Amino acid sequence: MKVYINGKFYEKKDAKISVFDHGFLYGDGVFEGVRSYNRLVFKLKEHIDRLFESAQSICLEIPLTKERLVKAVRDTLRVNKLDNAYIRLIVSRGEGDLGLDPRKCKGNASVVIIADRIALYPQKLYKEGMEIITVPTIRNLPEALNPQIKSLNYLNNILAKIEAINCGYEEAIMLDSLGYVAECTGDNIFIVKRNELYTPPQCMGTLRGITRDTILEIASKKGIGVHEHVITRHEVYIADECFLTGTAAEVIPVVKVDGRKIGSGKPGSLTLRLIREFRKSTKREGIRY
Repeated sequence: MKVYINGKFYEKKDAKISVFDHGFLYGDGVFEGVRSYNRLVFKLKEHIDRLFESAQSICLEIPLTKERLVKAVRDTLRVNKLDNAYIRLIVSRGEGDLGLDPRKCKGNASVVIIADRIALYPQKLYKEGMEIITVPTIRNLPEALNPQIKSLNYLNNILAKIEAINCGYEEAIMLDSLGYVAECTGDNIFIVKRNELYTPPQCMGTLRGITRDTILEIASKKGIGVHEHVITRHEVYIADECFLTGTAAEVIPVVKVDGRKIGSGKPGSLTLRLIREFRKSTKREGIRY
């Protein structure tokens, strides 16, 4: 593996940043997870647009243009000779001192690109569906650290993930401060009721997921009703189907939530249809390398 750091490629064992980098010290930075399929980087423009939006929100200047960043991603994939990959694109504040003041970070922000493979959940769960639970840790308040900012500080999500793991589950639902369903630890959530899709709105502590938007777009084109509004756990429990979406997770069915069987207890027909359509879209949308 060769890792891109600030314009150069390093072997994995030599890929290092300073311990004084504010990304390491404070999680002061932003990132994107991107996928490529058969040498086609899926929705790369959308991911880079979101990266720049996150950086704008935290007053972080990315030292590369969007065009140069696209080239850097493509070069990283070529150097690593990967046809199908998961790409982690990271921009941190850069090297500073032990204080919080971002003005002490002299010079440009650090840009890191890692290309590897990923399997977020066991393949068995994509066929049979997964069981998830609701955990006590709530999603960050938008007024505190807006979940729309895909920052390097993912401790909120990690704490919820730990709670899920401790209870023997792979994934968990996080609620917002009002008790409504926000999202899972690393995925957006959808439910199906009477062959229509429902998902929490972006304003309710939910990341604007690229895969989430892709599913909404596919559903609209196929004439499937889509609704973005607040969802309670009760509505999840009585749903006909449920599934999660994310770049790493792609689209994965959920068959049980908090011990309640969802629908028939098997991946639903609309979920399976959307999975097929999503996989088709990964073969035609993106940037070639």
